[in-house]
Amino acid sequence: MRSMSKPILRVLAGSILLMASALAQAANWTVTVLEDMTSPALERPQLDRAYLGHPGGPASEGWNLALEDARFELDAAHTQISSKTISVSSLDAARTAAQQAEKAGQQALVVNLPASWVTAVAMAVKVPVINVGAGADSLREAQCRRNLLHTLPSERMRTDALAQTLVSRKWSQVLMLSGTTVEDRVSSAAAQASLRRYGLKLVADRPFKLSADPRERDLANTKLLTSGVNYDVIWVVDADGEFARTLPYNTQAARPVVGDAGMVALGWHAQYERYGAPQVSRRFAKAYKRAMTQQDWASWMAGKALSLAAGSLTKSAAPELLAALNSLNLDGSKGVSMQFRPWDGQLQQTLLLTDGQGVIGIAPVEGVLHPRNVLDTLGADSPEKRCTNRP
Repeated sequence: MRSMSKPILRVLAGSILLMASALAQAANWTVTVLEDMTSPALERPQLDRAYLGHPGGPASEGWNLALEDARFELDAAHTQISSKTISVSSLDAARTAAQQAEKAGQQALVVNLPASWVTAVAMAVKVPVINVGAGADSLREAQCRRNLLHTLPSERMRTDALAQTLVSRKWSQVLMLSGTTVEDRVSSAAAQASLRRYGLKLVADRPFKLSADPRERDLANTKLLTSGVNYDVIWVVDADGEFARTLPYNTQAARPVVGDAGMVALGWHAQYERYGAPQVSRRFAKAYKRAMTQQDWASWMAGKALSLAAGSLTKSAAPELLAALNSLNLDGSKGVSMQFRPWDGQLQQTLLLTDGQGVIGIAPVEGVLHPRNVLDTLGADSPEKRCTNRP
């Protein structure tokens, strides 16, 4: 057999060196997904009822879909992202799992946890933490952290989207029906802040209560609760969802319902039909045999963001990853370029108005203006900054 010529040997040697260089520059990233799989929102009765705005399953499913979608780009960037999902059942367990993950070399955490647990996790570690399951405004305000980012829209973003829509339709007189739980009180405060922001009038705020006590039956009587006052629209605040779903078409006056029933503002709906959204929803439904919810979209966006940020780096280090995340321009198949806001870590985004059957509107609504980015009309704007832990 004839020996190879020197030019061919030089080419082969160069190719080997290039391959070695590419392997040397390859970045390997590890991410932990923390979930509270004991959440009442994931119990079978809640999932069967499919209340608008409630999760439809574990966050790991949206996350896994994003990694599958990004496989080609990650391979091209010689980047690998491996992950594991850990189920936790208490705040202390979540904090311990986060600390152990950081100690083991994990460079980021994706969390689908109650708000107080998210705070504990973000305070316990220095790696980036992406919240995909808690919409509490407190996480973007007093309890915010430098390393904490949010892909799920905040409660205030959702209420601002509804308030803008009411203004655009000239439904200015609002009757509010509010539940009695702590979560309902927080959501009611956000809704009333949005009403003030957009110049809407709260004509009455009436509490409702579902009870088996015959003496409290009137507190859930939709006809009584919606009588004796003039209004253009009813805004129902019901984190549980059981009362809210009975309200449309059961009011004293023939008026539209918004909030947690009727017309609801969400980060995603499986029937959205623009900007590549149908393809995303179909891929998710094919893989997991259910409709994609806003929580699934938030998990998918966390995967997209981490994949894009990791692919831009050659060094697997948490500080560089956080900086890359904060500088991203993201496409979430909603027709706009989105960034994490520097003042609270919230991902800018459009919101979809839906009645559960399809998308009937988009916010920010047409005509709403902002000096920099109209997406910042949803949620706390930079002049309202209440986060002291971010620059």
